[in-house]
Amino acid sequence: MVEHGRRAATVLVAVLLLAAGVWSSWGTAQHVVLSKGREHGTLTVVRCGAETCTGPFDPEGSPGALDGMTIDRSVAVARGDRLDVVVKPGTDEVVRAGWPGALHAWVPLGGALLLAALVIGGGLRLTRVAWGAAAAGGALLLGAFFAL
Repeated sequence: MVEHGRRAATVLVAVLLLAAGVWSSWGTAQHVVLSKGREHGTLTVVRCGAETCTGPFDPEGSPGALDGMTIDRSVAVARGDRLDVVVKPGTDEVVRAGWPGALHAWVPLGGALLLAALVIGGGLRLTRVAWGAAAAGGALLLGAFFAL
């Protein structure tokens, strides 16, 4: 009886880790993955603060750039960069578009997969599943690193 309870608790922890990874990734990923019908363009980074970078946004197919658009600051964003972006509807925020943006958006899920792999392998003794989860998480993180 105790064994079943321990196993159920371990499964619950692994599922919660994966759900948290999907939840925290989806806030940004939805704008990249479901970008059809959203405004696309290029952001030229002019200045960066502690948490965000700003610059003019040049929309595709429209003349004239819009000033004051912001993107979250990361190590991959530097002053003078020109980034393909998608505008979050109803805001002045943009997220990276294409494969680099998609991989960057799913980085929290990659971390969650690595953590869940430890729980799956150590707590549930499912080593093949754990190695698969770890490989998927590692591939996602490495893909994001090299794409940016």
